Amino acid sequence: MPVILPPQNEQTNQSEKIAEMAAPQNEKKNIMSAIGHFSKKFSTIPISEKLFFVQHLSIMLKAGISLSVALKTLGKQTGNKRFAGIINDISKNVEKCVSFTESLRPHEKIFGQLFVSMIESGEISGKLEDVLKRLYIQFKKNHELVSKVKGALTYPAVILAAMTGIGIFMMIAVVPKITVMFKDFNAELPLATKLLIKLSDSLVAYGLLYLIGSVVFALIIFQFSKTIKGKYIFHGLLLKLPIFAPIIKKINLARFARTISSLLKTDIMIIKSFQITANVLGNVYYRDALNEMSNKIKKGGTINEIIGNYPKLFSPVVIQMIAVGEETGELDYILEELAEFYEGEIDQTMNNLPAIIEPLLILILGLVVGGMAVAVIMPMYSLTSAI
Repeated sequence: MPVILPPQNEQTNQSEKIAEMAAPQNEKKNIMSAIGHFSKKFSTIPISEKLFFVQHLSIMLKAGISLSVALKTLGKQTGNKRFAGIINDISKNVEKCVSFTESLRPHEKIFGQLFVSMIESGEISGKLEDVLKRLYIQFKKNHELVSKVKGALTYPAVILAAMTGIGIFMMIAVVPKITVMFKDFNAELPLATKLLIKLSDSLVAYGLLYLIGSVVFALIIFQFSKTIKGKYIFHGLLLKLPIFAPIIKKINLARFARTISSLLKTDIMIIKSFQITANVLGNVYYRDALNEMSNKIKKGGTINEIIGNYPKLFSPVVIQMIAVGEETGELDYILEELAEFYEGEIDQTMNNLPAIIEPLLILILGLVVGGMAVAVIMPMYSLTSAI
């Protein structure tokens, strides 16, 4: 039986209708894929993922599994989509006989210069497993250091936020109801009461403007702190604050000692070790000092003498221990001991920090509450005496 085909025009119209119906679906797919690519590109990679990667890669290599297979396996195991894509990209390059170091270089912003340099040293020396183990210790110590600082600062930050919120609520909702009766009297109010009433009225009338202004001011300060000039101002200020300056110095010294020690143990030259460590440290003054030191080491001179030129950043203990390390030829082990010493000091300080800050917060709270109480009670006492 012959097959009757529809006319050519009908076929064209049907194909056009199908294409029109498919177009919105294709557009949706393109939009969704673009959103997925954008979110993957800018999603953060937690330190826990990096720790898992380094630790398990070291174990798998030690077990005799090839680097490409180990990377492919870890790419499937990681829960972070962006990190999985990066590991798979590195794995593909390694399969093409590209070195692990060169495969890592396009992702240096993710892993850091320290990681890439130590991997390069491990590949050259044939001690990649040992280097990965040392990197795991390095990452873990840094993570613990940051976690301790954040944990210790969370308590005072929450208390300050609560105090600010309660204070604003009192000024907007409670104080106007109490002070409204004072406005009905013609008696002269104390200065403290006048200031309290004016502040309360101002917050009630222009509270939204104050909120917007505060947010804008905070954003301006935040953006300024990211500029070169802003970093020097804020970092210099932090190094002079009574309570926080010793903590910041200990954190930078612990990172300095730990990083230099790890780099020296992987046979990286001392000059390059100082340059890499300069990028690891958070404070710009320590960064500049280490970059200057690396240039001075090129020209000759002992490390302890060069570090001795920066007494405000490096304590006499650091200088003396480095001198001993240079004399004995065990600078890497001395610096590791120094790092553990400062990490212990930071741990103890962070544990004691809430107890140090708590009396200060109580004093501030007492002054604010006491001032408000005096401003409210004084006119009541005056009015009662007049009656």
